[in-house]
Amino acid sequence: MATTYAWLWTVLAFVLTWMVFHIIKRKKEATEETEAEAEERRDGVADVIIVGAGVAGAALAYALAKDGRRVHVIERDLKEPERFMGELMQAGGRLMLANLGLEDCLEEIDAQAAKSLAIYKDGKHATLPFPDDKKFPYEPVGSLFRNGRLVQRLRKKAASLTNVQLEEGTVKSLIEEKGVVKGVTYKNSAGEETTAFALLTVVCDGCYSNLRRSVVDNKEDVHSYMVGYVTKNSRLEDPHSLHLIFSKPLVCFIYQITSEEVRCVAEVPADSIPSIANGEMSNFLRNTMAPQIPENGNLREIFLKGIEEGLPEIKSTATKSMSAKLCDKKGVIVLGDAFNMRHPVIASGMMVALSDVCILRNLLRPLPNLANTKKVSELVSNCKHAGEYLFASAGCYNGRSKRGIATRLLQLPLQWRFSNNRNDGYSRGHEPSSPYSSSSSGSHNPHLHGLLALSLSFTSSLLEPQTFWVGFANVGCTFSG
Repeated sequence: MATTYAWLWTVLAFVLTWMVFHIIKRKKEATEETEAEAEERRDGVADVIIVGAGVAGAALAYALAKDGRRVHVIERDLKEPERFMGELMQAGGRLMLANLGLEDCLEEIDAQAAKSLAIYKDGKHATLPFPDDKKFPYEPVGSLFRNGRLVQRLRKKAASLTNVQLEEGTVKSLIEEKGVVKGVTYKNSAGEETTAFALLTVVCDGCYSNLRRSVVDNKEDVHSYMVGYVTKNSRLEDPHSLHLIFSKPLVCFIYQITSEEVRCVAEVPADSIPSIANGEMSNFLRNTMAPQIPENGNLREIFLKGIEEGLPEIKSTATKSMSAKLCDKKGVIVLGDAFNMRHPVIASGMMVALSDVCILRNLLRPLPNLANTKKVSELVSNCKHAGEYLFASAGCYNGRSKRGIATRLLQLPLQWRFSNNRNDGYSRGHEPSSPYSSSSSGSHNPHLHGLLALSLSFTSSLLEPQTFWVGFANVGCTFSG
């Protein structure tokens, strides 16, 4: 009998403990919701602070404002950017812009239609057009343009909404209270240090982000440098192709960015970049790279013209890659190049960022109150969508790593003639030792996906027809680490 009573008392104690625990938990949740509602009602508190107004930041500001959110955007420099990367938007990126209601931002910037990829190697030449297929829900054409013009159009459209405050200022740090990011400290255009608060902070300050280290432990790898300049008053014989030349030491690109301007780009190893200041770079481009540019299609002529007609304004930028790593802090999300990067040869950075903007907007739409930081964090960390494929953050899946989620919008066969000789370093399944190479022999390289990456998988001889699958319109959600 004593044993029976002891057992009953044990069960009763367990039940009472369980009830007390859940009552306390519910009271705590109710208190948090009350505090969140009070936070939301605070005067001067925006729903979202976005740090950075590049392609990702400006597009996100517009998307969230259209959903009724109060958005405060803080951008370091509101003048037109002069960067020369991000000048090709693939068909998937245009589709994302259309989904966000922003495709008209490609108008009035003298953008050029990109319809194909032209490849040159060892005196051989082939052109790969964007395939036209009914499965793709959009016109399969990319756009070439000056990146700064697109950014200004996006900023202007975002700022046209009354619930968007676009301000010039330099964000110094995040403001945290009890482990939750509440806002930012920044220096405004007048040089005054001030603060801004919001229910959610989104860090979109690009590849040189000074806030990344404070929210996520991640490090970028520098592979090489892209060196570029513009040849003015020129037009390619084939202005609707991006021209990729397999030169040495690394590749060159030539493409039309406006109706009268051509961008010339050469990739240079990180450990042997010539000096731009003392003229070594101009000599390197003229004497080493120009002789490797094909003479057909006025490519070499335009490449040299930009150098010979007075020293061009040569710019260089590091080619970086960084896998996605989810931020575990509450009240903050990292997006765009501040979150993950891939080699520029993939030409998918804007496409991936705009896809992430679409997905983040859709995740936040059902939430009436963004002050519920726990709910926001759960939605982002559990970003799983039916029908999506697990790909790496660069937009591909190498069979091992799963750095992100990507929507495979299109996989289409392309005809390519190639040789069965696999001794070439660029043959399928055997990449050379270079910034593009994968450490996993025979696997798809996570730095090599997208339309441009297609060229790195094939050898130069054009003999036998074969069909390959290329997901040139892949876009990625890289929220899930």
